[in-house]
Amino acid sequence: MATYTTVNPATGGALRAYDLLDLGGIEAALGRAAEAFARHRATPIEERAERLRRVADLLERDAHHHAALMTREMGKPLAQAVAEAEKCAWVCRYYADHAADFLADEPRASEARRSFVAYQPLGPVLAVMPWNFPYWQVFRFAAPAVMAGNVGLLKHAKNVLGCGDAIAGLFREAGFEEGVFQHLAVETDAVEGLIKDDRVRAVTLTGSEGAGRAVATAAAEALKPSVLELGGSDAFVVLADADLDRAVEVGVRARVQNNGQSCIAAKRFVLERPIAEAFTARFVEAMEALTVGDPTAEGTDVGPLARADLREEVHDQVERAAEAGAEVLCGGAIPDGPGFFYPPTVLSNVREGTVAFEEEIFGPVAALVVADDADDAVRLANATRFGLGGSVWTEDREKGEAVARRLACGSAFVNEMVKSHPNLPFGGVKDSGYGRELSHHGIRAFVNVKTIWVE
Repeated sequence: MATYTTVNPATGGALRAYDLLDLGGIEAALGRAAEAFARHRATPIEERAERLRRVADLLERDAHHHAALMTREMGKPLAQAVAEAEKCAWVCRYYADHAADFLADEPRASEARRSFVAYQPLGPVLAVMPWNFPYWQVFRFAAPAVMAGNVGLLKHAKNVLGCGDAIAGLFREAGFEEGVFQHLAVETDAVEGLIKDDRVRAVTLTGSEGAGRAVATAAAEALKPSVLELGGSDAFVVLADADLDRAVEVGVRARVQNNGQSCIAAKRFVLERPIAEAFTARFVEAMEALTVGDPTAEGTDVGPLARADLREEVHDQVERAAEAGAEVLCGGAIPDGPGFFYPPTVLSNVREGTVAFEEEIFGPVAALVVADDADDAVRLANATRFGLGGSVWTEDREKGEAVARRLACGSAFVNEMVKSHPNLPFGGVKDSGYGRELSHHGIRAFVNVKTIWVE
């Protein structure tokens, strides 16, 4: 049987070896999922809600335990990991409270004596999830899917297999039947076969563009619905009348949250020319003041990147950006010592067509771009193949909203960093994917929207 050993990115040391499922193990898991779905879909929604609230209780009770696991496996600062566990409890309670309303029959006028729309579950849903938010990415799929009457099959990233096992354990401990939510520790090359299996009825992925294209192709060939949340190169647009103190403070946080490894992190800072110099000076000073180090230590702002190869990729992008004319104002060098740390880095003089503008840099690296005016800032913000999120900074809220409407992305924030919220739909456009998670849109992503006509 194949195994995989997880690694602590803060030290480079081995954590634990996990057995990966062979074909027999996968077949058994699919069988359990199919059998569980037949019963789970018939479970009253109030019972599902009660169990999901129990999941939330367990997450809150053991938040520090789950946070420590996240930090060990992928390196996020412990305080951020605790917040992630608590946010997962929030989304569980949100769907436990609102799923019945979201899925209620909707009367529709017609010539029938009675006609309505019903929302019915599809079956086992495969979730291919990444390592960067190893609990939140899973729960924002799992909570609505399970409340809708579906069952979940999680294919988690191999470097967070412990997180995947722990999440599945939460559902079992909360009283959900074996098979309602399972973690499948499998190789990536098993995903296509899982998608094509008749027992799997839909698939969702959060990950890279390449992974998204592969999953979308397999789902299309199998005629199954899919939701994709892919990469981003979010623009942080600072207009000339912005509150620079707040824009800098939030901008730093928006760039280095989760050690810079977030799809919705601010990556391209588009600065209107009159404030570009002042913002740059304050921003560089704030980035240099961040504490990089042990993610378990209180006061650490930036921990390690999740894997050695990811750090090499980020550093290669920074070097190529410099070769293309960007100026490295701070950071930009791999530090000595153990672990996969990378310093907060600021690149100025970033131009269209260069690596720091065109590619997603998945680490604590900010690209500064100067715009002639607000219209040019919108043009630059939209001059990317990505379209996940974006933010606008201005003292004029009316102008900010007008600019936000012009940004080609799934979420646009005014005077706030991009974030996900259970009551708001989340997802992207262009190469950032399709479909929506969270809110009522998320719970209806994997249901049969069924017309019923009674004469």
